Amino acid sequence: MKPLGQTRPLLAYGVPAAAGLVVGGMLSNQGEDPGTAAMGGAAAALGARGALGAARMAGRYAPDITKVLQGAVVPVGKVVVGAAEKVPKGGQRWQVLEQVAQGLRGAYQGAGAITPGMVQKTAAAGAVPAGALLAGLGGVAAASVPGAMGVPGFQAQMPINPEGYGSSNASSIYPTTLQYM
Repeated sequence: MKPLGQTRPLLAYGVPAAAGLVVGGMLSNQGEDPGTAAMGGAAAALGARGALGAARMAGRYAPDITKVLQGAVVPVGKVVVGAAEKVPKGGQRWQVLEQVAQGLRGAYQGAGAITPGMVQKTAAAGAVPAGALLAGLGGVAAASVPGAMGVPGFQAQMPINPEGYGSSNASSIYPTTLQYM
């Protein structure tokens, strides 16, 4: 199996880059300082890339997933068929139970048609956003360390009003003028 970047570079690098830009932009819009937004975006890009790799490996488990799904449908189907036999035929309950039984038959047959590609795409659809979100959250948490040490770019900037009461470095309860913003 070739590395993902050699076979599909737009997927391997474009999706993580887009996830990083989206998370970084959202953090910036939420009022985070520039360093935290950048770290969160970079971490989100790395998380999305890792999730793509995990989704690629998930296709190997397609036969096992088929067995699990079919094994879960059979007992539920037996319960539904047993309940349908106990109610009078032609009633509303019987019709609902028959529809559920038909749906379960379709699910059983559909579970037998699961391919590795389907498992990969489903895993990627859930894992990439979740991986980007969790890694971005970790990036924001990691950015609090340089912020606590006073590294420039990782601290929230408060506007200073030199016309306010107190020292010129103290925050004021009075509104700031636009001249100094």
